[in-house]
Amino acid sequence: MATRTTPLPMHALGRGSVALAVVAVQLVAFAAAYSLGRPTLYAAFVVLSAAGLGFASRRGLFGVAMATLGSVLLVALGLPLLLFAARQSPSLIAEKALDPGVHRVLYLGVYAPLLAAVASLAFGVPLAYHLSRGFAGQPLVESLVDLPLVVPHSVAGIIILFGFGQGGAFPGLSVLGTLPGMVLALTFVSAPYAVNAAREAFESVDDRLEYAARVHGASPWQAFRRVTGPLAVRGMVTGGVLAWARAVSEFGAVAVVAYSVEFFYPPAGERVIAQHAPVFVYNTYLQGGLDESGAVAALLLAVSAAIFLLVRWLTTDATTTQGVA
Repeated sequence: MATRTTPLPMHALGRGSVALAVVAVQLVAFAAAYSLGRPTLYAAFVVLSAAGLGFASRRGLFGVAMATLGSVLLVALGLPLLLFAARQSPSLIAEKALDPGVHRVLYLGVYAPLLAAVASLAFGVPLAYHLSRGFAGQPLVESLVDLPLVVPHSVAGIIILFGFGQGGAFPGLSVLGTLPGMVLALTFVSAPYAVNAAREAFESVDDRLEYAARVHGASPWQAFRRVTGPLAVRGMVTGGVLAWARAVSEFGAVAVVAYSVEFFYPPAGERVIAQHAPVFVYNTYLQGGLDESGAVAALLLAVSAAIFLLVRWLTTDATTTQGVA
């Protein structure tokens, strides 16, 4: 078994260079506008540069209009992030980065969502597989899976307490103010992302491949393990990442179910009490103001982005490496 890594085509490298050049120009333009105290100038620059790119694409007025309108949304998404980063105090971020209490919050903010993502995949992938194949009553199941997407977050927390709290489905399970309760709340709001992403991946696999495996004597499990699963694995990983990211950002359901929880903290070798990161950021905002909460938010954003990019890089690298017999 030899391993071959597929090289990137030259046009992909060219596009990457262009993308880096565009990012560099945008950062310089933002720095100039920010130094002048006129971030509005940068917003205008983004819209005008997008219009220029649309004109350069030689798609006429339609291309210019589409690029210009699309850039408005990019400004709404990107400008607050740039201003957020530019207005942070490095000394305050360093102070918060050395705070043991913040360490516990960041650990819990990654660990609990990871448990929720694993649970979403463990039970969501089988459900996604069946949804991709179709069955009686499927629309009802689909509606139930997507329901957490439209339920207000605080309502989701109340539902968890009714379903799994005192007098709920598992009388012996302590939910209110516990780590299991937090994981249940996070799983409730994040599971639809794992299920829907995995389902789309399964639907993209040609049914004839699985049928051919069955014809050649493979059992349903063998056909899934050797054919369907490997072909859909990237979609499953994407669903897990989306579920984790959604759980990291959850506030309302966690604030209702598990405002503060006790858990085992490996660096200290003992059980400690902490809050989910978004809840902690909100409390810091109420008690310490915008600057302190912004420093904690910057740390959470950096940790989350690093993990997200690492997983994306690993999954992308796996798709460019092929095993050749």
